[in-house]
Amino acid sequence: MIARELHIVRNCRVLSGFQAVKEALIDHSEELDERPETPLLRTLIKGKGIALSNGHTWRQQRRFVVVTLWKLWREKKGMEHQVAEEAHQLVEAFARSKGQPLDPSMPITTSVANVLYAVTFGNRFALEDERFQKLIEAIEFSLQFLYEMLPWLMKHLPGPHKKSFSCIEMVRSFAKQEIEKHKENQSLYEPQDLIDFYLFQMEKSRNDPESTYDEENLTQCIFDLFVGGSDTTTCSLKWALLLLASHPDIQDKMHKEIEDVIGSAHSICYQDKKKLPYTNAVIHEIQRFRPVSFLGLPRQCTKDFKLRGFLIPKGTIIVPDLRSVLLDPTRWETPAKFNPNHFLDRDGQFVNREEYLPFGAGARICMGMQVAKIEIFIFLTSLLRAFSFQLPEGVKELNQEAIIGIIAHPHPYKLCAVPRCNT
Repeated sequence: MIARELHIVRNCRVLSGFQAVKEALIDHSEELDERPETPLLRTLIKGKGIALSNGHTWRQQRRFVVVTLWKLWREKKGMEHQVAEEAHQLVEAFARSKGQPLDPSMPITTSVANVLYAVTFGNRFALEDERFQKLIEAIEFSLQFLYEMLPWLMKHLPGPHKKSFSCIEMVRSFAKQEIEKHKENQSLYEPQDLIDFYLFQMEKSRNDPESTYDEENLTQCIFDLFVGGSDTTTCSLKWALLLLASHPDIQDKMHKEIEDVIGSAHSICYQDKKKLPYTNAVIHEIQRFRPVSFLGLPRQCTKDFKLRGFLIPKGTIIVPDLRSVLLDPTRWETPAKFNPNHFLDRDGQFVNREEYLPFGAGARICMGMQVAKIEIFIFLTSLLRAFSFQLPEGVKELNQEAIIGIIAHPHPYKLCAVPRCNT
């Protein structure tokens, strides 16, 4: 293992700063559209799914999942409907605290996970469901399988890595059980969720020799969606509440904009984002200031190319330092400060910044980016319309430093969700 780690280190480049990361991931996207492969990953993943697969399998599986998620989002009672339902459940969960200090982690985790479950499986779980609790724990541990991909880095990070492998199999087993249920009650001509659409595609492609649609790929795609989509969005929302409770002036300004523009007469939809420039700016700034991932997943060069004047040989592993982009002092006015004005022009209108890369960039940009954006916007605005988030009595400040790991979670904290008088 030591010899192997040294070999990987010699063939690895970590890219820092906006210009280097942009040039690599966007300008050389084609040369960097593969993931590194290791013996363990070949054993665990077997070239299946999306996140760690390559070539034709990756392209076909990714395109199918992205297109299907888009279809589900556009359906009248599709993804956005599920997000709105879970936002309502989350508001009710917070309301049960009656303004007393609460840890927001579990209610947020439940709501975020249930969006993915509803979109993928067509149902949701109750918080007290034992299978749900075990699945959440398994997903969290499964993130540790990245340890083998970056051993020279991950050996310095905490986590019971061995347990993660059994957890990976548990998540897969859960997915396979749900696939079997869908096969028994198959609705090929009226697909309701991701599994239905996939089984329909399998049937259509049965005689296509180029098809990669099979149950093993479906199982791995479900795994990739859950592991990549639940913990990251949960983490973003935990950072959001922590930062807004710590900056009541920003929180109050967000709430005023939401009330002035939307009021409390109807539920919030994702299209409302266009009418809420300050709220949109704050959400972007949360993800810039406290990104959930410091490093993007590694890429591997498929051919030689030059980057910033240096030759990058074929086979080199490239690791983009996303945090260095989001905190680049040459690109942001106050990189170390929580400042929503980074995304506003002089007239207070929202400005999209090319340096905003929390989801990565290029061919391997996060496939769940759109889902995450919808969830974060609807969850956060729904919560702000219902509550004022305050520090508990006697607490002067919350720890705003991240716990360094695969996902950069905030330290555990409690806050008070005080009901607003117009709720």
